[in-house]
Formats: sequence, structure tokens, C-alpha cells
Amino acid sequence: MIELPDLVAGGLAAGTLSALALGGGLLRLRRRQTRQLAEIAALHTQLEGTSRAFTTEVEHLATRRVPAAARQVAHPHLDVPGPLQPLTFGTPLGIALENVLLAVQSEVADQRTRVDAAAQAGMRGATREIQAALYRLQDALRGLQQRYDDPELTQTLFQLDHENEQSLRRAQVAAVVCGAWVGLAREESHLVDAVTGGQARLAGYHRVKVHNHLEPGTALVSHAVEPVAIIVAELLDNALRHSAPDTDVVVSLEHVHHGVCVTIDDAGLGMTQDERDRAQRLVAGNAPILLTELGDPPRMGLAAIGRLTRQFDLGVDVSSASPYGGVRAVLRVDSHLLSHLDPADRPPAPSAPRTTRGAVPPAPAASHAYGTEAPAPDAPRQHAPRDADGLPQRRRRTRAAAAPEQPAPRPPARRPEDAAAALGALQSGTAAARSAAGAAPGGPATAAHDTDHTDHEGGAAR
Repeated sequence: MIELPDLVAGGLAAGTLSALALGGGLLRLRRRQTRQLAEIAALHTQLEGTSRAFTTEVEHLATRRVPAAARQVAHPHLDVPGPLQPLTFGTPLGIALENVLLAVQSEVADQRTRVDAAAQAGMRGATREIQAALYRLQDALRGLQQRYDDPELTQTLFQLDHENEQSLRRAQVAAVVCGAWVGLAREESHLVDAVTGGQARLAGYHRVKVHNHLEPGTALVSHAVEPVAIIVAELLDNALRHSAPDTDVVVSLEHVHHGVCVTIDDAGLGMTQDERDRAQRLVAGNAPILLTELGDPPRMGLAAIGRLTRQFDLGVDVSSASPYGGVRAVLRVDSHLLSHLDPADRPPAPSAPRTTRGAVPPAPAASHAYGTEAPAPDAPRQHAPRDADGLPQRRRRTRAAAAPEQPAPRPPARRPEDAAAALGALQSGTAAARSAAGAAPGGPATAAHDTDHTDHEGGAAR
């Protein structure tokens, strides 16, 4: 039989062991809790740091990256800053931020295009009204020129008509840049008349020297006459503006394999490579044209050339340097835009430069066959006119060829009437480029002066 003291001692021992075990468990729990609290505090600190970093990144996105991305739409050469934390590249957060920038740029580009389209539509309407008023003024001035014969009054009216022509050119260029039709329907015209017609629209037309090396009768189809005149006028305007006022601008008209080239050389300062590349992009007409990209005030000449080259299948190159130190501009007119006019039935305008071709007949080729001799210069040729019996008619030899050359007499002093006649000849060249002998089937030339101009957006298809 177990004694009571032994039971008490065993119970105390068991209680002590239980207390020790319970204390050890409580100690382990407390240590675990302390460790967990430390981890929670570390996670809380990390979360606060992440939150601050995210907030800073979003603020950087809103204040720096989004404005830069919006500016890059209009100025592609600008750089967009990257994120503050380079480690975000490729992460879901970095991808989300890049998508925000792309969405902003896309929306800015769409809004910019819509706003620019609305501005162009408004400018088309305004230029249409301006053109109609200038055409009416042009008709009134020409009516006065035909009514009065006074030389001084004729010269004054010519100067007013020329100023009006320059204003009309600027309004026409603005309309073309905004997507309007060229505004006039022409019939087939000599190409040299289109070139001199574009020259006559400029203030410094007297500095332009045209060398015509085309075959007689080389002409343009009706729908290409006015675009060629506009392009030549704008290329000449650039050449005159960027060269010294005491220098000439040389224009050459040449046949090439696929058509005709109009080459314009100036003696200006030229262009840098960046300016040359930008000008070539504009005249190529491949990229859409926005008014906001043309400067303030807008410089619309090259942009108008780009519109016309794309619409009428013409080619313009301004990437070469002129042999005179300036810029060489080349307008290429392909064969499908060329036609032929009989110079006897429809000669070029009196003010147009005469062609260098066909002026002197080619010399007969020398025969090298045995026993043959070249005919004497005065011998009658086989294709000479024949009489009723079929025999060749003998022509009387003249003594003009043998007469010694006399010095040319000095021309008399120029009278006011002669000056008025010269101005009238230049004006006739301008008129020949506009509407030489009526209008094409698209409508009479006088209808272009009417107030109700229809805005044909497409023009001729490229």
C-alpha cells in the first residue's frame, strides 16, 4: 500500500513537469509571435516603400512622361523619359505604364488629325471666297486694259493685275494644301507656256531665264497644265527668295527618256542636309500634311507641291545642289501627261522663249560610196519644186549670202508705246498659261472666275 507522502511527491513531480512543459510551450509561442510581429513590421515597411515608389512612379508618369509622349507625336525627334525604377521594365507594372503612354499618344494623334482637318475645311471655305473675289478683280482689270489705250494707264493696270495675280497664287496654294481642287480647267497647252505662266505669277519674274530645248509642239494634257504651272511657280518662288536679288534663276526644259524635265537652278545659300531631307519629304507627298507642321506663319509652297505630285502623278526632286552653289529643283513630267500641238495651228505665246530645236535643219550626211561626190551648196536638190512637166524648177540665186555683214544699227530709244507693248506681250504669256483659247470640257475658263467654285477634293487620281 502506497503511502500518502509518496503520492504527494509524485503529484508534485508530475505537476512540476507539466508546468515546465507548459512554460516551454508558452515561451516558444511568444518567440514565434515576436518573430511574426517582426515579419509583419517588415512587410508593412516594404509595403509602405512600394506604395511610395508606385506613387512617385505615377507622379513621374503624369508630370514628365505623358507630356513628353504627347509632344513626341508632333516632334518625333524628342525622347520620352523612362521610368524612375529601371527594374520595372518587363514587369506587369512596367507594361501597364507603357500601355498608358501608347494610349495617350494614339489619342493625341487622333485628336490632332481631327482638329487639323477641321482647320483645313474652314480654310478651304475662306480661300474659295477669296479666290472668287480675286478672279472678279482680275476680269475687271483686264476689261480696263482692253478699254483704254493710254500707255501710262496700261502700265499701271498691268502692275495692279500682276499684284492681283500674286495674291491669287497665294490663295490657290493655301486651297491646294487644304485639299481643294486646283480651281481651273484648262485645255491642252504648250509646256513652255505653262512654265512662263508660272513665272509670270512671281514678283521677280524678270530674274528668271528660261532655256527651251523641247521639240516644237511639246504640250501638256489638259488636266496637267494648271498643276505644272503651280509647281513651277512655287519652285521659282523658293529659288528667288533664297538667292541674292542681283542673281538669275536658270530654267531648262529638256526631253528625257520617260518624258520631260524642268530643271531650276539658283545661286542661293543652299540647304543643310536636314532641311533638304524635310523638303524632299514634303514634295514627295507621301506623308499626310498637317497645317501645324508648316510653321507660324505656315510655309505652304512645298506642301502644295507634295499634294499636286501625289494627285497628278508628277515627280519633284530637290535633293541635289545647283552648280551655282544653291539648290537644284527638278520637275519630271512623264510621257502619259504629254501631248503634241501643231505650232502652225496653235503657236506658243509670243512671250514664250523659242525652242532651240528645229531652228537649223540638219546637214545632209556625207556619202562615202565610191564615185560619189557631195553636191554643191547651191545645186538644186531632188526635192525641189517641180513644174507642170515634172522637171525641177531652177531658183534664182540671191546675193544676200555673199554680202558682207554690216554692223547692226543701234535700236532707237524706247517709246512708252513700245514699253506698253512689251508689257502686253508678257501679260499674254500669263493669259496663255491660264486659258489660252477657251476651256477644257470640264468647264469654260470664264467659269473659273465665277463665284460658285466647286471644291473637288480628289482632283485627278494619281
